[in-house]
Amino acid sequence: MVCYVVRRLSHAVCGRGNSKGNAMKEVIIMPGIGGSGEEHWQSRWQKAEPRARRFAPSSWDLPMLDDWIEALDREMAKSAEPPLIVAHSLACLLVAYWAQRTSHSAAGAFLVAVPDPASPVFPVEAAGFGHPPTLALPFPSMVVASSSDPYGTLAYSYALAARWGSAFIDAGAHGHLNGSSGLGDWPEGRAALAAFEAGLG
Repeated sequence: MVCYVVRRLSHAVCGRGNSKGNAMKEVIIMPGIGGSGEEHWQSRWQKAEPRARRFAPSSWDLPMLDDWIEALDREMAKSAEPPLIVAHSLACLLVAYWAQRTSHSAAGAFLVAVPDPASPVFPVEAAGFGHPPTLALPFPSMVVASSSDPYGTLAYSYALAARWGSAFIDAGAHGHLNGSSGLGDWPEGRAALAAFEAGLG
């Protein structure tokens, strides 16, 4: 069992795991609508991490739920062992849908900036993602949220994390935790991911 003491991302994130958690799991990078540009932390992490690869739906700008689920299933099928998911924004909602439909499993899911479909700024192009499942995810997960995210309040993210059975981190006021947030390589996020992964069996 892993116990996270989670308050603010600038504070310590404590996790206790065994040596199995340090195994070299493959990492699936999952951007949200529009993809993740060169300045996005996801793209920076992918370049720095040889075991990471990006899932590839047919369209980043016109997301279709079934297509995105199939794209994630294709990536998962390439891994001999369950990989670690690192999702941002709309892709976090995708993970919840996918978990209810797939025969594959994930080692864990690191879910950053989960958007609220009821938000007035939720993309109309993503209407098909508008009613994400709220059942507990069948694998370990962590939700990381910003207190100034225009796409979803901290309260929304916290409540959804509770329903999904996810650990929760308040990352502070950094907008949508994307390429416009000025995070660079986002070392605090990398540290949180490392602590999360260390606790996975």
